[in-house]
Amino acid sequence: MKICGVELKGSEAIICLLSFKDGLFNLPDCRVRKIEFNKRNATGDIRYFQSTFSKLMADYTISAVVIKERPLKGKFAGGALGFKMESAIQLIDGLDVETMSPQIFKESIKRNPVVVPFTETGLKAFQENAFTVAYAQHMNIQHPPPPPEVVPALEPLK
Repeated sequence: MKICGVELKGSEAIICLLSFKDGLFNLPDCRVRKIEFNKRNATGDIRYFQSTFSKLMADYTISAVVIKERPLKGKFAGGALGFKMESAIQLIDGLDVETMSPQIFKESIKRNPVVVPFTETGLKAFQENAFTVAYAQHMNIQHPPPPPEVVPALEPLK
């Protein structure tokens, strides 16, 4: 299964392709490392970004896309362009797109740490978050998190 990890930063969608087959991970070569969104904010620009992303996913036969979720408020909140890019990706027909919250991301990496140092992957430093979110998604598929603990209901007081 091939997964594309995506980190949205500024006006760029930073990507990393990661496949998992027969217990081994593979980083397939990709012609691009990031897809830029034109800041003019016109409808045609959004459609161009969406079609470029869609074509890239089709060319590399990507099974799923996972986007690292950004907070809506606060110091590290995502910008308006980032949310437009996220929605453009999510609305691509025939592409399975999910967002991964920071909590699920941290839990997955804690249960299944990355065994290879990032510097040995051959990826650029700016692709690290896209790589780890794709890795975490693969780990969630291969080793699903345990179900939440069920707490028995308390009996009413008499």
